[in-house]
Amino acid sequence: MSSVTYDFSDAHVLVTGGTSGIGAATAAAYRAAGAHVTITGTRGDAADYDEDLSGYRYMQMDAEDGASIDAVAAALPRLDILVNNAGMALPSMGLDEYEPEIFNRAVNMLLMGPFRMARRCVDMIADSKLAVGGSIIGVGSMSSFFGIPIVPGYGAAKTGIVGLTRTLAVEWGPRGIRVNAVAAGITRSRMTAGTFAAEEWTAPTLARTPLGRLGEPQDIAQPILFLTSPGASWITGQTLPIDGGYTVSG
Repeated sequence: MSSVTYDFSDAHVLVTGGTSGIGAATAAAYRAAGAHVTITGTRGDAADYDEDLSGYRYMQMDAEDGASIDAVAAALPRLDILVNNAGMALPSMGLDEYEPEIFNRAVNMLLMGPFRMARRCVDMIADSKLAVGGSIIGVGSMSSFFGIPIVPGYGAAKTGIVGLTRTLAVEWGPRGIRVNAVAAGITRSRMTAGTFAAEEWTAPTLARTPLGRLGEPQDIAQPILFLTSPGASWITGQTLPIDGGYTVSG
């Protein structure tokens, strides 16, 4: 896959959930563009992963734990770009989001968590010395736009990301911060491995997708870099669907 070249030299970037999937591809793209990249994951140490994470600063974080989020934010000496990517669909763990406690976990992890991290980091991002200013990126999904029955909590949270993106863009724009989001279609990751392997899921999705394929993590990473680059300096408050045309196809 070809990619656009970006220059993020001297930029300090935090990618939550940066050890696999979209987060890992995004972190790698920023690092390749010259940025200083911090990633978070749930394991105690970078050495606990099979992947080579030696090129990053690694920090343990539980996206459901406010104190854990606060600790990561407090440990950052500088931040220009925040990519709020951490999280998962709890049904992939065999949990039922129609149970109120599980629904609440999903919303806490996928909506409250990104808001809390953004709120804790806003002063650092406002002090960004990047020519284009600081940026915050949220990660939504197709469930940001329509109902997917199996994930009521995940869908509610990802829909909330769209509204939160608009609100923070309006509130923090005067401080020089741009806030945008991407809405990812079905993209290869550890979380979606079962979906990719199940033809009953992939066949109808592919049939509706004009570009005729499912997503790869790099398909999401490159637009994230664009939205934080000088090329997007007048874009804020927007959620960009990245789905091969799925949402515009009947």
